[in-house]
Amino acid sequence: MHPMKKSLHIIVILLAISILSSCSGYEKTLKSTDYDAKFDAAMKYYNEERWSRARQLFENLAMYYRGSEHSEDIAWYYGMSLLKSTYYYSAAYQFKTFAKRYPYSNRAQDAAFLSAYCKYMDSPSHTLDQTSTKEAIAELEQFTDRYPSSPHIPEANAYLDELRNKLMQKDFEIAIGYYNTESYRAAVVALTNFLNLYPDSPNREEAMYTIIKAGFEYAINSREDKMKERLQQVVNNFDKFAATFNNSKYMSDCQNIYNRCKAELAKLN
Repeated sequence: MHPMKKSLHIIVILLAISILSSCSGYEKTLKSTDYDAKFDAAMKYYNEERWSRARQLFENLAMYYRGSEHSEDIAWYYGMSLLKSTYYYSAAYQFKTFAKRYPYSNRAQDAAFLSAYCKYMDSPSHTLDQTSTKEAIAELEQFTDRYPSSPHIPEANAYLDELRNKLMQKDFEIAIGYYNTESYRAAVVALTNFLNLYPDSPNREEAMYTIIKAGFEYAINSREDKMKERLQQVVNNFDKFAATFNNSKYMSDCQNIYNRCKAELAKLN
């Protein structure tokens, strides 16, 4: 064997032995009943940023040290290990439990914030179910109400803005979806509710435009005894749109719909 290849082969073998030995030592520590040594090992792994090992050891220690002088440290570092491992759902629960169990701890405020932060991190894309987004908003709002002077307030408010925008985008796409599937009455109702809920939305112009389009389709396909009232509502919505977005890129189309409404109303009268 070439000397260089032989040296490399020896290095690989020694590395493998080292890894196996390390794993063996960790497994022994995990199964050990020497809890002080286990705590020291958990802190060592944590400080070395070996989050997975630290997490498992702290989880193991939490059951043994409950109610002891070490329980607060273990609960805190267990939560931090979960957070560093990006187990956000579990970390949120751990930090929330910490804040309730140790309300007078100097870490209680940070725990309350980190619980909300983990919920924020667990929030999915706006295209998916937004249950966890709403939970994150509720927890961040609760935090800002409880700790108005916290140094975390600017960060919490930034997260709230981001999450609220996510919900707004979700609600807008749902409302537009009704129009795209030709559910015109549902589109008008959903978009009207959207504008009431988000009056400053950047989608306001498109929402008002789509209300006019959907309203006209709904009106023109209505029974004759309902058509007049519904066409008049489209005219009213056009007036609001024109007053708000006089130079809109949608104005030509809206004007066209308005003229058709007026023509239909003249026939009905």
